Amino acid sequence: MAGATGTTRAPGRAWGRRWPCWAARAATVWALVYAGFGLACAASGTPVLRLGGAPGPPALGWAVTGVGALAALACGAVARYGLRPASRVLLWVVCALAGTAAFGLLMDVITLLFGQGVDSGVAAAHHALAAAGALLLAATARSDRRPPAEAAVRAPSAASGPVQLAAWAGTAAFLPYAAMKLTWAFGGDFAGMTGEEILAVSRRNGASGIWLTLESWGLDGTVLLAALGVFLLWGLVRPWGQVFPRWTPWLRGRRVPRWLPLAPALIGAATLAPYGVSGVGYAALATTGAVTMRRGDFHSSSDALLVAWIGMAAFAVHGIALIVAARSYWLRSRSAG
Repeated sequence: MAGATGTTRAPGRAWGRRWPCWAARAATVWALVYAGFGLACAASGTPVLRLGGAPGPPALGWAVTGVGALAALACGAVARYGLRPASRVLLWVVCALAGTAAFGLLMDVITLLFGQGVDSGVAAAHHALAAAGALLLAATARSDRRPPAEAAVRAPSAASGPVQLAAWAGTAAFLPYAAMKLTWAFGGDFAGMTGEEILAVSRRNGASGIWLTLESWGLDGTVLLAALGVFLLWGLVRPWGQVFPRWTPWLRGRRVPRWLPLAPALIGAATLAPYGVSGVGYAALATTGAVTMRRGDFHSSSDALLVAWIGMAAFAVHGIALIVAARSYWLRSRSAG
């Protein structure tokens, strides 16, 4: 039952309580695999990254090897001497490097969901491997914070007013984007482009049959993903995001595992926030005339700039809102005992 502090007693979860023990070991294995992956790519001349749509220098594989070696060094220090301040700092540094290397994972997932092949299987594998490493290294850096054997779990609660305001902003930011995309999907004109022209561009750029079929039905794939992003955002800030709904068989009333909403939230935030913020900065420079906006598939640079503002603002605001909401969810769903 909920106590005076608004918490409930969590059932014993032996595996969850042992995570400080296995996190460092798993991170060590990951570090060796990651270093070996980078070494193999560097030795074979295989690019591990794509820069601006083009294969990056194969020499970047040596950088991946270096990150893996640093991670192995940090994990080895934890295994031998325990978690010391210096090893914790090194773990967070390597975690940040791995998180940066995972940029693009969301785009890989989206293309696979819609039946399209990724630009590079090696780069996609690198994104996934780096993301897994970032999680393991972060867990290792916090492995001295062992939860109590009988930890009390906070009852489901809503986020604070400012956090919910951020969720509203992240939701509203997608409205112009959705309106633009749906206008094209239903055959309308926007930014000098008709729906038929946008569909032709999708075909020319190699869109999958699933994507083209959705567009022919008046459904834009990115709008569907935006709707999922908004659903995730509100699940992070409302109490229903912490408990399975009543209509789910066998799971009704059970607590949602924290990783289930936090994993996609962190992946989305790590992609959308930097991509959107940098895009907004570039659009601002183009608006002032400091740089020239490439028109791409549009008829003029001004049309491309208008679309850039709408898209990048949506990604930036929603990505930042995901960061705020994920932090709130993390704090509200952690053990209180």
